[in-house]
Amino acid sequence: MEVIQAKTAGFCMGVSLALNKLDDELKKGEHSGRIVTLGSIIHNPQVIEKYAQQGVIQASDISELQPGDRVLIRAHGIPHDKEQALKKLGVTIIDATCPKVKRAQLGIARMFADGQTLLLFGEADHPEVRGLLSYAGPGSMVFNNLEEFCCLRLINDTTYFLAAQTTQDIIQYDKIIAYAEKKLGYKPVALNTVCSATRKRMQGTLELAEKTDIVVVMGGYDSGNTRRLAEAVKAAGKRVLHVETPQEINPDVFSPGDKVGLTAGASTPNFLIEAAFALLQKL
Repeated sequence: MEVIQAKTAGFCMGVSLALNKLDDELKKGEHSGRIVTLGSIIHNPQVIEKYAQQGVIQASDISELQPGDRVLIRAHGIPHDKEQALKKLGVTIIDATCPKVKRAQLGIARMFADGQTLLLFGEADHPEVRGLLSYAGPGSMVFNNLEEFCCLRLINDTTYFLAAQTTQDIIQYDKIIAYAEKKLGYKPVALNTVCSATRKRMQGTLELAEKTDIVVVMGGYDSGNTRRLAEAVKAAGKRVLHVETPQEINPDVFSPGDKVGLTAGASTPNFLIEAAFALLQKL
């Protein structure tokens, strides 16, 4: 069975930067205070467990923090009001927000200051989306696909602009931008917030699907960008297997002579990708 790995897979720049900041804090030792992340620093359970074993605490709310804590803001960012509240708690803040997410936050804030209202392409319950919305004003709306966008009830005499969660499907975003002019009656500003790493991983996965019979997508089930890679393979008419760990790869899903592709989301560590590749080669 031939196995082909995508050229671009695994950690993106934003994830790597966030984890490097966490590693730097761990090197300072326990005497510098507790190390706490607000939520999962990235969407990968194996990475989270590794850091938990090193003493990193994951808090779900700022009410769990203590004076003297070293608090890492997750790669997805946090809502603006929570960031302001952090500054009043007597904790040390390490901002590990992905630079692409930070750019999206600031771009949305500028458009809101200009009097425009946000229409955001993203997952409403995703931590990045909650953070992005906090930089916009009242009347902002979130939609998860073109169909939902078509059904939005917009207000007359309101100037809207578009933005997307940084890990969204660029192909779908382009379709939404094209339709927006018809729906609104004018050409809205569409911020370029889908990050280049997301574009490259999606493009590489689609190219992989063209050359193979089945694609294995490695990554956390909570990872939106990983799920979208799997959905893209399925939409391309190819078989897909989304797994979180190599141990979940079921040999029975493969047929004799299959050409197998392997790709991974932006929060998937290399050791899992390498283990999956080795396992597939032995099948």
